[in-house]
Amino acid sequence: MRWMERVSFVKNGVLRLPPGFRFHPTDEELVVQYLKRKVFSCPLPASIIPEGDVCKSDPWDLPGDSGQERYFFSTREAKYPNGNRSNRATGSGYWKATGIDKQIVTSRSNQVVGMKKTLVFYKGKPPRGSRTDWIMHEYRLIGPEQKQISTETGSENWVLCRIFLKKRGNQNEDEIAQAKHYELVQTERKTGPVFYDFLASKRTDLNLAPASSSSGASGVTVVSCHEADEHEESSSCNSLSPLRVRP
Repeated sequence: MRWMERVSFVKNGVLRLPPGFRFHPTDEELVVQYLKRKVFSCPLPASIIPEGDVCKSDPWDLPGDSGQERYFFSTREAKYPNGNRSNRATGSGYWKATGIDKQIVTSRSNQVVGMKKTLVFYKGKPPRGSRTDWIMHEYRLIGPEQKQISTETGSENWVLCRIFLKKRGNQNEDEIAQAKHYELVQTERKTGPVFYDFLASKRTDLNLAPASSSSGASGVTVVSCHEADEHEESSSCNSLSPLRVRP
């Protein structure tokens, strides 16, 4: 049986997939199927992730479509000769880590095989750079196997990077509107709907006391509903009397 020749989807450092194909791997697949194989020099499932130093260029200048997620095998350069911190400075700014690193766990054995670090791109020089919407997820291997191969081959600097531009606009506005609506519904469930009568200041409140109660102490004239109706009807007739035509 003749095996199908492996196809490369990377041309001149740019990912080019056939029409209808999309590359949407999970975190586990990126670490186990791609990064781990890359570090151990094993055949990859597909030649779909190019190599490149993501810190040599600004994120908008990296190869590929800047409107889509882009993936790269990259190496981490030490910021100092005897330190473990990575140098993530580019021509126009720098990548800054945010949040806590996330463990990547296999679905079958529940074993931690990697870590994901989230970074945000800032324009300018630290610490006064201006934050942008460019995001990078940096995946790295961890575990005894990684320590062993790092000692033997010195390839501990390989990482896999996912870079994308965070989208703003209608989606976030819809989420904010939904959150406000949810708070309003919860408030009405607890307290009931609230109705405001903007004409209350121009007329007597009919609900202050029963019709038979005395208003001498409070100084408020209490009018019964029946008397109010008669008064309203009389006022209405008086207001229309000039328009009547006598026979």
